[in-house]
Amino acid sequence: MQHFPHIELSNRLKIPILGLGTSHHGGYSHDAVVYALQQCGIRHVDTAKRYGCEEALGKSIAESQVPRDDLWITTKLWPGDYGYQSAKEACRASRERLGVEYLDLYLMHWPDCAVPGRSNRDVRAETWRALEELYDEGLCRSVGVSNFLIPHLEELKEDGSVMPHVNQVEFHPFQQPWQLVEFCRSEGVAFEGYCPLAKGQALDHPLIVELAQKYRCSASQICIRWSIQNQIITIPKSTKPDRILENCQVFGFQLEDTDMAAMSALHDGRHVFGFTLAEEDMESIGRLHVDKKLIHLSYPLWNG
Repeated sequence: MQHFPHIELSNRLKIPILGLGTSHHGGYSHDAVVYALQQCGIRHVDTAKRYGCEEALGKSIAESQVPRDDLWITTKLWPGDYGYQSAKEACRASRERLGVEYLDLYLMHWPDCAVPGRSNRDVRAETWRALEELYDEGLCRSVGVSNFLIPHLEELKEDGSVMPHVNQVEFHPFQQPWQLVEFCRSEGVAFEGYCPLAKGQALDHPLIVELAQKYRCSASQICIRWSIQNQIITIPKSTKPDRILENCQVFGFQLEDTDMAAMSALHDGRHVFGFTLAEEDMESIGRLHVDKKLIHLSYPLWNG
């Protein structure tokens, strides 16, 4: 069974550079997760309270019989639980659902907070203080954020005492926020990318198809290899065991510099991430564009 390379965080912990993402609305398969852990060498699994599968993941981990110390488990704090005390309670609840005594990485899921009468910055700072204490107590071995932009990170640097260990953001050939990546790296914040296949939109791009033929691999492997070769922590999602195995087989080849450059030229700024929220979630997530209850998250909308 193969062992994946790691990225060292600012606190010297090592996170596997390749993990398995999960999601809501059919984005979780018990059998697929057990297969990934037992047969593919996956040791890094990403989830969130919002996805509704923490308890299911806990059962999959238990069935896999992979020792807890060998695993890297990430989950996320939903904005509806932001605030000092509520964040601590939410962390405890996530740990209980997952059946673990500690989390390897706990992330604030979004920068927008939408607490009436309070600024986003104040709520982020208060919430971050709770995460810092959870980190100091060892209940979270590392703490971080997701979907934060440079201004949000600059504010946390001023308001907190620990910089996030990780920032998890959409990253794929069509969405390459290199200014954010470089800022994170300059501040010791590891960059983690989700949606590495652009929700399948990258798989039929002519260049990627051509490279797949050249390297005798799949289009998904080209995308994942490109992200990993850029030293981006990468968490492709799949509920199909054969696809998970395929996604893990990206360490036996290397893209040539000219092909890396060609892939980097595919950036067109598009975002592919979107999800459906209930009415109460709309209120808690804040200033987002609503179109028939489908929320498409767009970076310029995040402010304050």
